[in-house]
Order: sequence, then C-alpha cells, then structure tokens
Amino acid sequence: MDRDKAIQGHLLAFVTVFIWGTTFISTKILLRSFSPVAILFLRFITGFFALLLIYPRRLRVEERRRELYFAGAGFCGISLYYLMENMALIYSFAANVGVIISTAPFFTAILAHFFLGGEKLRWRFFAGFAVALTGIFLISVNGISNFQLNPLGDLFAVFAAMLWAVYSVLIRKIGEFGYNNILVTRRIFFYGVVLSFPALFFFPLDLAVNRVTDPVNLFNILFLGLGASALCFATWNAALKILGAVKTSVYIYMVPVVTVAASFVVLREKITGLALLGIILTLAGLFVSQDKTGDKQGEEKDLLEEMGGAGIRQS
Repeated sequence: MDRDKAIQGHLLAFVTVFIWGTTFISTKILLRSFSPVAILFLRFITGFFALLLIYPRRLRVEERRRELYFAGAGFCGISLYYLMENMALIYSFAANVGVIISTAPFFTAILAHFFLGGEKLRWRFFAGFAVALTGIFLISVNGISNFQLNPLGDLFAVFAAMLWAVYSVLIRKIGEFGYNNILVTRRIFFYGVVLSFPALFFFPLDLAVNRVTDPVNLFNILFLGLGASALCFATWNAALKILGAVKTSVYIYMVPVVTVAASFVVLREKITGLALLGIILTLAGLFVSQDKTGDKQGEEKDLLEEMGGAGIRQS
C-alpha cells in the first residue's frame, strides 16, 4: 500500500473516532435545553436529509417482510438505543456512559452465537467479559460513593449496549440483502424517528425556535446530525476501503478514551482513581475478549457487516 494513502486512511479513521467519542459530550450539553426525545428527533431528521442530499435515490425492497428488519433496526438502534443513551447521560457522567456502551460487542457476540450461528464463545470471551463487568461495577460504585450520581444512569447505559447488540444482529441480516449502505442507513433513520413518536407521551418535544437557534445548541445539533452521521459515514467507509476492516477496527477502542478525555476537558467531569480503574478494566476486558485466532477472511466479512451501521450508532 502507498505510504501516503495509508496515512490518509489512518487520518480518516482517527478523525472519525474523535468525532464519535465527543458525541456524548454534545448530547450532554444539549440535554440542558432539550428532552432526550427532542434531541433524538433533531439529530436523526438532520441526518436523514443530509443522507438524502448525498445520495438522492430510493431504496426498493423486493420482499415486504424485509421491511420488518429495517423497522426492527430503527426501533432498537435509533428509537430505544438513543432514548436509553440520552437518559443515561441525564443521570451519569458522559465518561461513564461512553465506556459502558463500548461493551456492546460482548452482548453482540452472545446474540450472534445463538441466533446467527456464530463461532463458539471461548474462554477469552468469558474472561474479558468478567473483567469488563468488574470495571462497570467500579464505575457505578464510584458514583454512589461520591453521592453525585444516580446509578440508574449507568443501568440505562447497560440497556443501551444490549439494544445495540440486537441492532447489530439485525444489521448483519440486512447486510445479506445487498442494498446500498447509505440507502439502508436512511431507511433505518426513517423508522427510528417514526417509531419514536410514542415517547412524546412521556417527554416534551420542546423545540422552541430560540432554543434551537441558540449558537451553542445549533452547533451541537449540526455536529451530531451532519458531522457524526453524514460526514463520519463517509470518512469511516473511506478508511475501511484504504486500510481494511481489521486495521480500521482497532480505532474503535479509542472512542471511549476520547470520550473520557473530552468529558474531563469540556464538561470538567472529575475522574477519581476508582473510576479510572473501572475504565481501564472495562477497556482491558473488551480487548482481551476479542479472539484473533479465527479466519482472517471471515473476520473481515463480519467486521464489514457490523460496521456498515457504525455511523448510526456513534452518530
């Protein structure tokens, strides 16, 4: 591979994960002015029209039952996932939420094992899972000991990680249909927004013009809707094409690290020794659980299928 091309690929991957890692901070800031559902609507309606401008074509679905997969992905990966994530950010630190949600691959592996005929779960997986759970426990206990947080926030983050696992299984199935990724993402955005309407019975939409046009709020809305959705979708896919799925996937581990650093700098969130130990254990467990002994070609295929919707989750 050409050296300049490789540098370009690494730069694209780094920019992408940097944006993804700071989305939790943007959401935390927006929660000062908007409800969790309002942020969800603003974020994904913006992302929907951005993708429509990028690729103004229509997705034609041959079999009607396939729409159920798109609706399921939108419901789990947009409606419920982001509602849980936004609720978590109300009660917990952005750093906590970012790290806990990074454990989604654990739950994805379990579901894939039972529903997609995935590989046998080896001892590394269970060892890593145990270490990561210990880390999550320490993060939550730290909040209780400081009397600053409600552990309910961390619980919402765990639920979000589980929902993302369900979404990942659905997106892998959708990947077998062979549709264009942008069209698939846009269709999932559509279902996610539509299926979020029932939440309005519990949360106000509160989209007052003066709040939306506030410079800080407007910047963060555009950052989430355009930057983290449309832009990162393009930069991540470009990095995948240059570096390959395996090399690019390493950058995913940087997302919670960026979140922790950004939450400290921007939100002034304090990171105690106990919380730092919990973060390190969670990330270490995630790293240990990844089995690198499998077939490389199969690993590339699985990563490409799951990362096809990466722009949705981290957007």
